[in-house]
Amino acid sequence: MEAHLDPYGDHRANLVAEIGHCQTDRVLAFSGHMDTVGQGDKPWHHELLGAEIVGDRLYGRGAADMKSGLAAMVVALIELKEEDRLPSGALRLLATAGEELGTTGSHRLERAGLVEDVDALVVGEPTADHVVFAHSGSYSYQITSKGQACHSSHPADGINAVMGLVHFINEETRLFDDVAADPVLGTLEHSVTVINGGRQVNVIPDLATLEGNVRPTAVFDNHQVDARLKTLVDRINENTPFQLSLEVLFSLQPVVTKEEHPLVQLGLAAANANYPWGKRRLKVIHGATDASVFTLHRPDLPVVILGADQWDCAHQVDEFTTISGYLATIETYKQLATEFFKLSNGETLVGDN
Repeated sequence: MEAHLDPYGDHRANLVAEIGHCQTDRVLAFSGHMDTVGQGDKPWHHELLGAEIVGDRLYGRGAADMKSGLAAMVVALIELKEEDRLPSGALRLLATAGEELGTTGSHRLERAGLVEDVDALVVGEPTADHVVFAHSGSYSYQITSKGQACHSSHPADGINAVMGLVHFINEETRLFDDVAADPVLGTLEHSVTVINGGRQVNVIPDLATLEGNVRPTAVFDNHQVDARLKTLVDRINENTPFQLSLEVLFSLQPVVTKEEHPLVQLGLAAANANYPWGKRRLKVIHGATDASVFTLHRPDLPVVILGADQWDCAHQVDEFTTISGYLATIETYKQLATEFFKLSNGETLVGDN
């Protein structure tokens, strides 16, 4: 199979592979990321990278998020080629690096034009075998508060940078109260998650930082989140002695494809045909994926997220995938790809998602 390695330093690289007769210009992309989160602080009951199999479960960091989905995509391409079932168009694998920390790999591929000609995208994140047609965005930021140091015995001689963050936090808790719920993605979620400030108990701190995360929706998107946070920072700077600054760490937009879109319905039919347990459903999740990057300049690009095992299992101690779910996912991807290229050329794919 044709493949291209895209190294970009720090021992990271993307991989792009493609099969197909290319008798039509239709392109279906499979996307999966190769990195995982770290081990975490809590001890595991199974070897972290041992791929230990107990019954139907395979344990290891990244087993669910998302080695199972990525491996299933790779095997699906291989088996379609070995079975001489090459699509009439192109089936493209986008294996990305750095998804868990800033989506660096997908940004490189997006800038390189790897999704410019894509008609539909399947992302292999764990979805408990259900078909996800929409997910919220993710906007992460840092607030830096600058004050003036002095001895804690005379606090009025300084400006406590930590108290600048207190002002921000008190406002942040109510900042999005008026935002309407999204009809698909629901309530906009937001939280302050990291605080750092002060170096010595008897010194008024002159510097403090916090980090926060917002989950934008289609109704209230990343640009609106950004504008509201900037307005809050400006208001605090104008009306208090504190000086705050806002830095956007990363901004991933929400992704929404209509439930009735042909891609979504093909994914649902393939899942119901190949997963042996219960009826599969259409769902929404609140975690962002590489799809947020790939749709950055392609908001009309139809997307489904579909993979084995639980989203809640990802990033956890004793993360696992099931062998049965993994094998069923391979067949689901193969059927989805095959049926996708059977759609008539006149059937709407892009532009009505």
